[in-house]
Amino acid sequence: MSAAAQPDEASLRAEHDALAASLAARASIDHARRGAYLGFATFVVSGLAVKLAFDRWFSTRVTRFRGPPIFFYLALAAAVLLLACTLVEAVRSRRLMRGEDARFARLSELRRRLELDP
Repeated sequence: MSAAAQPDEASLRAEHDALAASLAARASIDHARRGAYLGFATFVVSGLAVKLAFDRWFSTRVTRFRGPPIFFYLALAAAVLLLACTLVEAVRSRRLMRGEDARFARLSELRRRLELDP
């Protein structure tokens, strides 16, 4: 190899090492996991809100509660808040995943140019 090619290869290797270090832990997976947990919590709290609404307005029991539906409103507010948090985490995860995919494509290109893969 010529002397002019060495700095180019060294800079490519430095870029490769930096990309490999940044891709060692994928932050998008953490956000996707958090979004899945929030999605499950949203599902549970939404079910609670539906049950409270059914008991308040559609129940045929004589002893049903006839006061203001405060618990339903609280459960509904919690479900809406959890849904918003779930959507934020999903969008954040997708955005980070696109960036990680672009960096991984660059890392694959660098590995091919540096002949690191067999």
